Amino acid sequence: MKTISKSSIKGSEFILKELIPETIFTPEDFSEEQILMKDSVKEFVDREIIAERSRFENKDYEYTKEVMQKAGELGFLSVGVPEEYGGMGMSFTSTMLVCEYISGANGSFSTAFGAHTGIGTMPIVLYGNEEQKSKYVPKLASGEWFGSYCLTEPGAGSDANSGKTVAKLSNDRKYYLISGQKIWISNAGFANLFIVFARIGDDKNITAFIVPVDLNNGITLGEEEEKLGIRASSTRQVFFNETKVPIQNILGARGEGFKIAINSLNVGRIKLAAATIEGQRHVTTLAVQYANQRVQFKSPISSFGAIQSKIASMTTYCFATESATYRAASDIENRITELINTGYSSQESELKGFEEFAVECSILKVAGSDNGQTCADHGIQIFGGMGYSCDSPMEMAWRDSRIARIYEGTNEINKMLSIAMLLKKASKGEIDLITNSTEILNQIKKNKNFYQFNPSQENSLDQEKHLINNLKKVFLILINLSFQKYGSNLEYQQQVLMNMADILIDIYLSESVYLRVSKNLKEIDNKKIIVKESLVKLYTYESSQRAIASFKEVILNITKSDEHEDMIETVNNLLSYKDNPNVIELRRIIAENVIQNNKYPF
Repeated sequence: MKTISKSSIKGSEFILKELIPETIFTPEDFSEEQILMKDSVKEFVDREIIAERSRFENKDYEYTKEVMQKAGELGFLSVGVPEEYGGMGMSFTSTMLVCEYISGANGSFSTAFGAHTGIGTMPIVLYGNEEQKSKYVPKLASGEWFGSYCLTEPGAGSDANSGKTVAKLSNDRKYYLISGQKIWISNAGFANLFIVFARIGDDKNITAFIVPVDLNNGITLGEEEEKLGIRASSTRQVFFNETKVPIQNILGARGEGFKIAINSLNVGRIKLAAATIEGQRHVTTLAVQYANQRVQFKSPISSFGAIQSKIASMTTYCFATESATYRAASDIENRITELINTGYSSQESELKGFEEFAVECSILKVAGSDNGQTCADHGIQIFGGMGYSCDSPMEMAWRDSRIARIYEGTNEINKMLSIAMLLKKASKGEIDLITNSTEILNQIKKNKNFYQFNPSQENSLDQEKHLINNLKKVFLILINLSFQKYGSNLEYQQQVLMNMADILIDIYLSESVYLRVSKNLKEIDNKKIIVKESLVKLYTYESSQRAIASFKEVILNITKSDEHEDMIETVNNLLSYKDNPNVIELRRIIAENVIQNNKYPF
C-alpha cells in the first residue's frame, strides 16, 4: 500500500493508500484566530440559544429569526463568503468550526443556520454570475436577507430530478413563470430568497432559479409543519402559481439544476457532520455531569460499569466524528488551494474541490448523524426517567438529532451514493479499484497469511494501523467479488451496497482516529497517551467486528456455497489480532477520564 503526502491527497484515495499522520489536519492544529472565533461563537450560543431553550421548544419562530439576525450582525453568517461580496473570506475549516459550535445546542437554530449559510447561500456563491453574486450574496452574508432551498416535492424526494414544478417562458420572453409545489422547506416562513428547482419544457434535467420572495407574485406559504423535533425551525410547503422570475435569474445554465442540487448537497453534507460534533460533545458532557451527581445504591451512577460503557461509547463516537470531519475539511481546503494555484478561478476551484470529495462528504453525513443519534439515545438512558422528561435537555437532543439522518439525503441514500460515486470514479480511471483488489486476491490465494501482522514492530498502535490497512483490503475484496457477480448491475443491489458502505465508513473514521492520535502523541503526557490510544484501539476493534459481520452477509449472497468458508476464513484472518485488546478495560479507561474531568475532555 503506497504512502502519500499531504500535497497529493485526492478524493477517495484513502481506500487505496496509506497516509502518514503528519500530513493530515487535526483539531489540535487550529490557529489562534480560529480558537478565538470558536470562543466567540460559544459565548453567543450560551447567551442566545442555551439560555432560551424554552422559546425554541415552544415554537417561537420569530425568536429563531431574531437570533439569526444577531448571528448575521456578528459576522457568523458570512465566514465562508468571499470578502468582495461582504463576507469574511475565511478558510473552509474555519467555516466548519463556526458551523460546528453554533449548531450544537439546539436543532432548530442549527437547521435554520445550515439551510441559510449552506444550501441557501452557497449555490449563488458557487454558480452565480458576477451580477447575481453582487446583487444577492452581500444581503445573505449580513443577515439582511435569509435564504431557503426549494427542491423537495411530494413525488420527488430522493429522486430529486423527477420534480414536477415547471418553468414556462413568458410571451415577452423576459420572465419564466414557475408553477408547482415544494414541501419540507426549511426557513420558508422568514426567507427573503428561494433557490427554486423547476423543469423548462421537456428538458431532461431541472434548472435552478434565484427567486426573491414576494407573496404578491404567485407565492403562497403553507402552515408551519408539526414536527418531532427542530420545533422552532420554520418548515412549510411553498406553492408557486406562475411566479414571475426574470430570465437573468437562472442560476448556472439551463438544465444544470440537478448538478447544482447535488454539488450543493455535498457542501451541506459535510457541514451537517460538523453540526453534529458539538451536539455530541454537549450531550456527553451533560450525561457525565448527571451521572456524577446522581446517587443510587449509595454511589454515583458514574461508578457503575454499565454507565461507564455508554460514556465511553459516546466519547469515542464524538472523537471519531470530529477527527474524520476536520481531516476531510482540510483536504477539501488544500485541494481548492492547489486548483487555484494551477490557474482555476476561486469559484471553479471550490466546485471541483467539493465534487472531488463527494464520497467523503456522504460518509461523514452518515457517520455524524448516526453517531449524534446514538449519543443522544445513550444520554437519555443515563438520565433514566429524567431523560424522558421535557424538563431535561436530553429528550430535546434526541428529537432534534433524529432529523439529521433524513435531510441532506437519507443515510441510506448516502450510503449507496458513496459506493456508486466510488465505482463511477473507478470507471473513469480516477481510482483503480479492480487492479488493486485483484492483486490482493491473488496474494491471498498464494498465501492466506500474506497480510498477517508482524509483531516485531514496537509502536503501541502498529497493530491498529495494520488492521485499518486490512480493513481496506476487506473492502476491496468485497468490491471485486461483487463486481464479478453483478457487473454493471451492482449499482442496483442496494443491500450489498449498504454493507459495503458500512465498511467504507468505518475505514475512514477508524483511520482518522488513528492518524489524529498518532500525530499528536508527542504533544501529550503519558496519562493522556493511554486514554487517546484507548480511543484508537476501541474504535478499531469495533470497526473490525462490524466489518466481519457485513462482509459475511454479502459473501453468503454473492459466492457459491463451496467458496463461503474460504472467503469467511480470509476476512477473519485479515482482521485477526495478534494480541487481542481488553475491550472492557479500554472502555473503563476512556470513561474514567471523562468522569474525572466531569465533561467531554478532548
